[in-house]
Amino acid sequence: MQFFWLYIDDLVGKGLDTFTILELIGLVSVSTFTTALPLALLFSSIMTFGNLGESFELIAIKAAGIPLIRFMRPLFIFTIFLSGIAFLFANNIIPVTQMKLTSLKYEIIVSKPALDIKEGVFYDKIDGYVIKLGKKESNDSIIRNIIIFEKKYNLQDNMIVAESGVMRVSKDKKFLEFILYNGWRYQERGLKNTIQTEFSRLNFKEYKKVFNLNSFQSNKMNDNIYDPKMLSIRQLSSAIDSLKNRDSIYIKKTIREVVPYLRFMSYKDSTQLFTALPKLKPIAKFSEIVPDSLAAPITEAIGYQFSSILNNITTIRDTYKENENAQAYHAIEWHRKFTLSFACIVLFLIGAPLGSIIRKGGLGTPLVLAIVFFVIFFLLNNFGEKFAKSGEWTVYKGMWFSSTILIPVGIFLTYKAMRDSQLFNQEFYYRLLQPIKVTLRKYFKK
Repeated sequence: MQFFWLYIDDLVGKGLDTFTILELIGLVSVSTFTTALPLALLFSSIMTFGNLGESFELIAIKAAGIPLIRFMRPLFIFTIFLSGIAFLFANNIIPVTQMKLTSLKYEIIVSKPALDIKEGVFYDKIDGYVIKLGKKESNDSIIRNIIIFEKKYNLQDNMIVAESGVMRVSKDKKFLEFILYNGWRYQERGLKNTIQTEFSRLNFKEYKKVFNLNSFQSNKMNDNIYDPKMLSIRQLSSAIDSLKNRDSIYIKKTIREVVPYLRFMSYKDSTQLFTALPKLKPIAKFSEIVPDSLAAPITEAIGYQFSSILNNITTIRDTYKENENAQAYHAIEWHRKFTLSFACIVLFLIGAPLGSIIRKGGLGTPLVLAIVFFVIFFLLNNFGEKFAKSGEWTVYKGMWFSSTILIPVGIFLTYKAMRDSQLFNQEFYYRLLQPIKVTLRKYFKK
């Protein structure tokens, strides 16, 4: 549902067939498998142990001398087996699924821009043009009341107006073709910053306008095609190593683009770099070493040099920051392969003792508790990932934050379950608070 709400504007009105919709739903469902499996284990473990507690089977097992840990052992081994399957699924199947899903989204969103142009809406996703259609027929090919603005950034945008036309994409999907009927083409020609221009108006019965979609597609491809989620552990490790090896490139780039502006560096003496400099007489004013006749040009030259240095350093800094972010994103996906699998074990350690404590089966209380603990896990996981992406925390700390918090909770619940704790027993808290209620009543009566 989150996926479809995010891409609803790009999917609706595209004339998708049933097979494409089912394929899209299937790919999205498969991509959420590693997130759904921990929730399934949490819910099933709470419900199973809750049913055993509700039917007093856990009491009988404990009465036979079998501790809870020993009884949980086979299920714990099975959970480890499922965690291994989840890891293999996340490492080998999810990357392929993400690639196919992204490719399918690209085909739907990018390769069919004609179907993306809606009635009465200014469409500006094709570079250099803004298109507005008054009406589209049911087949999405016949269009009426067409207005096309050509953004040339000159004196005035050119404009084409037509009563009707036919819209289609070329066979190679590189061009969008408009065959327009009964319209006018308005165009103003002339140089910038002048009023000596000429305005022309051309009437046509039939006019063919072709839009190049190469730049449009390349921009979308860069945004959608590559994603670290499409890589396996081995590919992510290789990508991280290559990104780390780029540090030497920035040093060379700094020497090449910044040092030439620092002219005094050409006079440096390597033998005197780390020796103490003699004390110089302090200079009170700039004018003492530079005469007034040269002060203005020298100051201007210094300003240009510092501006160039600042621009070069800013560009290098931004590029380095992008590289650091890329490293973080790849490392996050590397750790995600393990954290979501390990989450199966963590949530089982919470669900099994929790079910034996509450002693409630069915779909009521177990479902509520499963949702509560899964939401806590989901929020902690997202918080840690956000902090890792922002650089506030290391990637290791951010991605393992939820597991680090929830493991002590699972150990605590297991400890309580082994001792038949009344942690979630309403009658226990009622008896605990009863003396306090009696004391308060006596106090208020006085």
